[in-house]
Amino acid sequence: MYVNGKKEEIPPFPHHKNYVYRSNQFFRPKSLLTHLTIGRFITIKEVVRGYKCKCSIPRTILIDPTSSCNLKCKGCWAADYAKGDNLSFEKLDDILTQTERLGILDVQVSGGEPLMRKDDLLHLCRKHRKTSFGVFTNATLIDEAFAEELEKVGNLNMYLSIEGTREETDFRRGEGVYDKVVAAMDILHKRNIGFAFSTCYHAKNYKTIASDEFLDDMRARGAWFGWLFNYVPVGKDADLSLVCTPEQRAYVKEKVDEYCVRNKYTVIDFWNNGHTTCGCVAAGTGFLHINAKGDVEPCAFCHYSDCNINDMSLVEALQSPFLTKFRSAQPFSDNPLRACPLIDVPDVIVERINDGGAHSTHYSAPESAEALADKTRPNAERWQPVADELLKSLEKRKISNYNATVKFIKFRKKVTDDRRIG
Repeated sequence: MYVNGKKEEIPPFPHHKNYVYRSNQFFRPKSLLTHLTIGRFITIKEVVRGYKCKCSIPRTILIDPTSSCNLKCKGCWAADYAKGDNLSFEKLDDILTQTERLGILDVQVSGGEPLMRKDDLLHLCRKHRKTSFGVFTNATLIDEAFAEELEKVGNLNMYLSIEGTREETDFRRGEGVYDKVVAAMDILHKRNIGFAFSTCYHAKNYKTIASDEFLDDMRARGAWFGWLFNYVPVGKDADLSLVCTPEQRAYVKEKVDEYCVRNKYTVIDFWNNGHTTCGCVAAGTGFLHINAKGDVEPCAFCHYSDCNINDMSLVEALQSPFLTKFRSAQPFSDNPLRACPLIDVPDVIVERINDGGAHSTHYSAPESAEALADKTRPNAERWQPVADELLKSLEKRKISNYNATVKFIKFRKKVTDDRRIG
C-alpha cells in the first residue's frame, strides 16, 4: 500500500498497519463487493454469527476503560464525568474474550484518557493477539518508552487528538498541549509506527482543519489517515458557540473531500460522508460503545442506555429493547448526508430513546432526549436543504454503492434481529 507517496509493506492482521489498510478499503470502496470481501469475507461471517445469536453483530466495539483524564478540554463531556469510573482489567479482559468469540476483532478505546491505563492496555494487547486495537488519545502521555512497547505489541494503533494550529489546539486543550502532540507524532514517525490524527472541527477551527496546509502537515508528520468529528453539543454545559453552521459544515466536506481525492488520502468523517460509512451504523449495526461504568450505548456521542455490561453478556446487551429499536430505525434519513440522529434528525432519536426505555448515562448532568433535541433541531432544519444540494453533486457510483449497502444491512436485520422479535 502507498502511504504519503511511499510504498509500505502491510503485515498480517491484526498489525496496526493492516488496520489502516482495511480502513482504506472500507472508506474508499469501489462497490458493495469491496465491503463484502474485506478481511476474507468478514461481512458474510458477521451475518452468519448474527443469525446464530439472533441479533446484529458489530464489526467494531468502542470501550472506555476509564472516565479519568489529565486534561480539561473546552466543550468535552469527559470533563463532566466522575473521575473514578473504571472498567476493571478483569471486566475488560472478559469483554474482549466475548468479542473474539463473536468474531469482533476491531476494538477502539476512548475515554477519558485511555493512556492513563497504558499498562493495562498493553497487557490486553499482548493477551488478545487476534484483536486490532486503536486508541483515541490526547497524546500527552506518549513517550519513547511507550513507543518502544507499541513497536513490540504491533496490534495497537494511536489516534492523536489535535485541533489545528498551536493556538487552536491550546485554546481547547490547554497551553502547551500542541507541542506535546506534535512531539508524540515525531516519536511515532521516526519509529515508522502508523498512526492517525483525530480532530474535532467546530465553528472556530473549521477553516484550518479543511486547509491544505493542515492536512499536508499531518501527512508530513507521519499520519497515515485521519478522523474528523463534528462537534456535538452533548451535556447541559456544552458550548453552543462551537457548533458549526450548515455552511461551515459544508465547507469542511467540500474541501476535505477534494483534498482526499487529489492526494489519495483517507479522512474518516461519519457526519459528512454517510454515503461511504453506510449512514449511521451505531447500536450494533457497525459499532457499539461501552462507557467506563459499563453502560452499553449506541455510540460515544449518544449518552443513553437500557443495559449494562456488568449485568449481562455482550449478546444480551445487543438484544436489548433500546438498541434493537435503534437499529430498526436505521437509516434515519433518505439522505446519507443527514445520517446522524443526534444532530441531523433529532426528533427520531427522541422517539427511539423514549420507546426503548433508555435513561441518560451522562450522570453528572443528566440530559433528557428532548433537551438534546431542542439544542440540535434548529441547526438540523437549516442543514437539510444544504445536505440535499450536496447530495445532488455526489457521483452516481457512490450513491449506487450506498443504496446497495443499505439493502444489504436491511437483509441482515431480517436474518438477525427480526428472527428474535418476530
